[in-house]
Amino acid sequence: MKPLTYREAGVDIEAGDDAVRRIAPLARATTRPEVLAGVGGFAAFVGLPRGYEEPVLVSSTDGVGSKLKVAFLAGRHQTVGIDLVAMGVNDLLVHGAEPLYFLDYIGIARLEPERVETIVKGVADGCRQAGCALVGGETAELPDLYAAGEYDLAGFAVGVVERRRIVDGRAVRPGDAVLGVASSGLHSNGYSLARRIVFGVMKLGIGDALPGTGRSVADELLEPTRIYARAVKALLAATDVHAMAHVTGGGLTGNLPRVLPEGCRARISRAAWTVPAVFETLRRAGNVADAEMFRAFNMGIGYVVVVPPAATERALRALADGGERAVRIGEIVSGARGVELVA
Repeated sequence: MKPLTYREAGVDIEAGDDAVRRIAPLARATTRPEVLAGVGGFAAFVGLPRGYEEPVLVSSTDGVGSKLKVAFLAGRHQTVGIDLVAMGVNDLLVHGAEPLYFLDYIGIARLEPERVETIVKGVADGCRQAGCALVGGETAELPDLYAAGEYDLAGFAVGVVERRRIVDGRAVRPGDAVLGVASSGLHSNGYSLARRIVFGVMKLGIGDALPGTGRSVADELLEPTRIYARAVKALLAATDVHAMAHVTGGGLTGNLPRVLPEGCRARISRAAWTVPAVFETLRRAGNVADAEMFRAFNMGIGYVVVVPPAATERALRALADGGERAVRIGEIVSGARGVELVA
């Protein structure tokens, strides 16, 4: 019998080494002063930033989900790394944390160094937007787990916040203003339903025009998730914030209640913002009920901020200074914890 090798079994160690060589400079370009050692070792070493009296580490993990299926169809892998960072970092921001460092995991059918480099370029881009360092990760070649040409991504974000400045929603009171920060589209949620509608019901191809949007299916569905780090930093420096929520799986109605105390209900005016065209296209083509749309998608609001009523204008200015579009979308009222959508 001919001697077997790892490569013949489906794992190419040389390709893995090449991928690491390509990734290392991308990670180094995102470094922060706190990074003592990153890519290349068995583990990364990161110190805490100076100036914190009682630093608390805040961590989050997430993936990109079936949005990756769209990337496979389009053969476009430049931006899913941004999505990966956004999904983890935006969750840290909710609690007032400063993003500190990030690690990624790529499980892939066959390790192609150029493709891995393209994916990680997106991760590095996301880390620069968030102000955090990409300090390491793992790339696993798993030909028996993934279909040819496919991969999965997972990300791990760590931030830091002063203990006394943790934002956890306990300060929310009836009368508080609810502000909505615009999304860039679908972000990274609802793609199982979106793909079913676009490719199954509408019978569109990846390069076809998506009605109502003025864009191709690929351009609209692969628009990267907004990273709100810059705007949230400006917001926290400008005013008191009672709560924040990242609108991900579960939509506005599922995520905002997570940061509301008992006895507080968010009354949201649907007329306060214009829902992007992509959501109306999906609703009509799929005959999706309004309640289901608000549960599956962000409907144009990617992040929510709750502030004292007197701080509303100051908060809106800070968010605008941070590069985001934000409007007042409602208020907190007394009642059972949840979200009430009104005309």
